Amino acid sequence: RKGALKMEKGILFETKRLIVREILEQDAENLAEMASDGSWQEVGLDAECRSWIKDWIWEAQALSKTNDPRKDYLAYVCVLKESMEVIGLVGCSYYQDLKEVGITYCVGSAYRNKGYAQEAAKAYAEYVFAHYDVPKLIATIKEDNISSWKVAQKAGFELETIKWYQDINDEKEELYRFYVLKGTAEDE
Repeated sequence: RKGALKMEKGILFETKRLIVREILEQDAENLAEMASDGSWQEVGLDAECRSWIKDWIWEAQALSKTNDPRKDYLAYVCVLKESMEVIGLVGCSYYQDLKEVGITYCVGSAYRNKGYAQEAAKAYAEYVFAHYDVPKLIATIKEDNISSWKVAQKAGFELETIKWYQDINDEKEELYRFYVLKGTAEDE
């Protein structure tokens, strides 16, 4: 591990338009509302998450304190600097079956097609490479999730393969695109 997570007032990092910070209990309603359309199911938050999202937030906070991307997952909220609105999530998950750290990102439908997911994903990847002993990040994206794989490509991830895969939240195997982003030589 390269360095401990140093959050000032819960802030992980800032980009031009976003603040990425730890998840707080008061974020529960905003996150549940954004997940209510079902579009966040791939990151484990479904339309019914309102009943259990506070437990998930507590778990995310505890995992954030362990500060280990290979433990389970790390999740943080994306906040618009201009309005201080919570617009989505960014973080990583550890794929036990693949022995890889994978990036996760999602923004609410009202905030899509504005470059926020790409901005958060690219900055989070840079953060991971600077703070952890992680030589590469993967992104596993369902073939039909064109918007998400375009975000990965614009954030610098390169397509490695397309294959059938059953993710932890999948009921059956589905066609996935596997992307990879390698850290720079100085990061390794």
